[in-house]
Amino acid sequence: MKCFLKLALALVIVGILGACASSSPDVIQRGDAQRMAKVEDAVVLTVRSVVVDGSQSGIGATVGGVVGAVGGFGGSGVQREAQVLGVLAGVAGAAAGNALERMATREDAFEILVQLKSGDRRAIVQAKGGEVFAPGDAVILVTTGGKVRVTKAPK
Repeated sequence: MKCFLKLALALVIVGILGACASSSPDVIQRGDAQRMAKVEDAVVLTVRSVVVDGSQSGIGATVGGVVGAVGGFGGSGVQREAQVLGVLAGVAGAAAGNALERMATREDAFEILVQLKSGDRRAIVQAKGGEVFAPGDAVILVTTGGKVRVTKAPK
């Protein structure tokens, strides 16, 4: 039962850490606030739904491995058997934590193909936000700190 509670706690921690990371176009990173951004006019050519794969920073694997090892060791039985069980539980916990982190940080997104006024075309992948884009929409590309986001052009 203790092992289950520890694993559940690890899963909650991984979920919280995954929720902290956001690539939403509606959320501006603190470092990008009050910075000059390059703005380009464009028209949407196509929009398609994509999925941005989750991250594997190692936090999930570390938390899962530690919790699995501690829960698996348990301190009962023959010392050597408890150590082997702790190692096996640690490996299983690391694999589970890694998979959970990847699932928790996965995002639904759009791939937006636009045509600039110059005739050049660009493809931008961004997380789904509050705006919905359709072919023919006038948009602007906002580039700040090497990152680009698409937003509807003012009317």
